[in-house]
Amino acid sequence: MKMSPQEFLQWESKRITLLAMSGAGKTTLANKLPKDKWFHYSGDYRIGTKYLEEAILDNIKRQAMDVPFLRDLLLSDSIYICNNITVDNLTPVSSFLGKIGNPALGGLSLEEFKRRQVLHHQAEVAAMQDVPEFIRKAEEIYGYRHFINDAGGSVCELDDSNVIELLAENTLIIYIKIPPDMEHTIIERAQSDPKPLYYREQFLDKKLPEFMRLKGYRSTDEIPPDEFVRWVFPELFLSRLPRYQAIADQYGYTIDAREAGQVCGEEDFIRLIAAAIDAQQQ
Repeated sequence: MKMSPQEFLQWESKRITLLAMSGAGKTTLANKLPKDKWFHYSGDYRIGTKYLEEAILDNIKRQAMDVPFLRDLLLSDSIYICNNITVDNLTPVSSFLGKIGNPALGGLSLEEFKRRQVLHHQAEVAAMQDVPEFIRKAEEIYGYRHFINDAGGSVCELDDSNVIELLAENTLIIYIKIPPDMEHTIIERAQSDPKPLYYREQFLDKKLPEFMRLKGYRSTDEIPPDEFVRWVFPELFLSRLPRYQAIADQYGYTIDAREAGQVCGEEDFIRLIAAAIDAQQQ
């Protein structure tokens, strides 16, 4: 969706998709918008509560069955397990993705890891395809004037042009670009607290053997799970930047992460986007 600054300012029901790397401030920015006027749609929340809910619960139950005390209670229906996923707590989604590595250290085999990656990919595509319907429901059922889609950090990895075109038809796509002087901070933060990530299969098939040759591992079962995540994140980060920019160039607009971080409320947010539209039309 493309428009002039004036068209954006006069747009009575603003619908926006935020794209960015994890750590760029997407969710923080979305949370600065008034809750009574903006419907906040979280792609990761939709993934966890709709499309991966059963798989996540099965994974938790599988772990619980290894504990004799919990196994007996589960088999006798004395207890049940449920998720407590919220927009601000998406840990169950992350823990389901898991990390490649030594099973004794909580790692996953390459086969199981890839199986979960495929499930996540399918879930993320489905969650983004739900955006038009949630725009309708947000207005018709709940009476929200505006809609913000806090898309997952891996949307640029989906390699599904239909998904991006659908988002562009129904929302204004805004890419929050991390300036070069912030890149090291984002990478350092991710390496200090390595979290499970989604990788394009082509990227994983190239980088994992490279890592194993470099470290001398003969099997993925030898890898400490956090080690591969720490090593590969800078590569993943750099590979995603041109993908985000290509989406923004064709379908939307780009704002600076530092400027996004200075937004205090709705007026600042609207002003920042209008300025980005104006700058990219000159």
